[in-house]
Amino acid sequence: MQNPDLEPRPLYAIGTVARLSGVKPDTLRVWERRHGLGASLKSATGRRQYTQSDLEHLQLIAALVSSGSRIGEIASAPRKTLEVLLRDQGKAGRAAISTPKPKSLFIGEGLCDWLDEHQGCLVNVNALLARCPLGTNFSTDLDEVDALIVECTTLATSQVARINALAAKLKPKRILVMYQFCNERWLQELKGQDITAISFPPDPAYLAFELGHIATEQATGLGEGNLGQLVSAKPAQFSSAELSAARQLQSEINCECPRHISDLILALANFEEYSAECSVENWHDAAVHSCIYAYTGQARWLMEKALSAVLETRRAELTQVMQHDSASLDDAA
Repeated sequence: MQNPDLEPRPLYAIGTVARLSGVKPDTLRVWERRHGLGASLKSATGRRQYTQSDLEHLQLIAALVSSGSRIGEIASAPRKTLEVLLRDQGKAGRAAISTPKPKSLFIGEGLCDWLDEHQGCLVNVNALLARCPLGTNFSTDLDEVDALIVECTTLATSQVARINALAAKLKPKRILVMYQFCNERWLQELKGQDITAISFPPDPAYLAFELGHIATEQATGLGEGNLGQLVSAKPAQFSSAELSAARQLQSEINCECPRHISDLILALANFEEYSAECSVENWHDAAVHSCIYAYTGQARWLMEKALSAVLETRRAELTQVMQHDSASLDDAA
């Protein structure tokens, strides 16, 4: 049975891997020489080319080493073992485990050639490129994929049958078909099977959008994910004690801005925490709640900047209020 070569994408140079993993290039070379933690591929000129799986594995290794593990003890461990070790370290360890990017299989010589010129579309997926016709028989040891993207010159009965046969074997969660010639009947047929069909060559932004949906679905776990992990939160600039003290001050323009702004910051911080814990039922809800979380955090951060401006010349007075409040609590105790 024919088994076409599958080319992994994206491919990372050692400098990019060093930046994304926090491990210096010299250290990566030592790990490769001593422990076999090297790149899976090399370019025609001999340069290291790390796959997405290589990168994710090294990120787990780096997180464990930075927390005290010895490289020699974990270098040969599989990904699942590394993830268990990190989860045992609590919240900080779990935060170091990135969600695997969805595996996406692209079939078609023209499509793969097009992707070579538009690799920015692949940043959200772990891609496999098959430069072969749709009718190629894939060996049964090919793992299931999250997305199947195929190129068809003409979309007709035989092509739709081959797409369905591949889907039955690979069990993708999403299927995207790119065609050059097609009639309305087959477009409706694919739509009825929940298969997206677009003309080839695609608009790069649209393809990136479609692949981003796949990544969002996987990251949110269809309602099981914590949205707070999807968007980097901006750190709080004021403690609860500082906000409480700021409420008792009047600004230079003799108004109650410190109190009002402090109340807004507290309300936004509480809602930010609430929105991070919201459960969702589908990727659309997840995307909406993720935006809510991000915008709330941005609003809280901007109001903290406003409070900083108000308090710029009042830091000494703020400290006195906090010390007075602390002394009062001590007396009460």
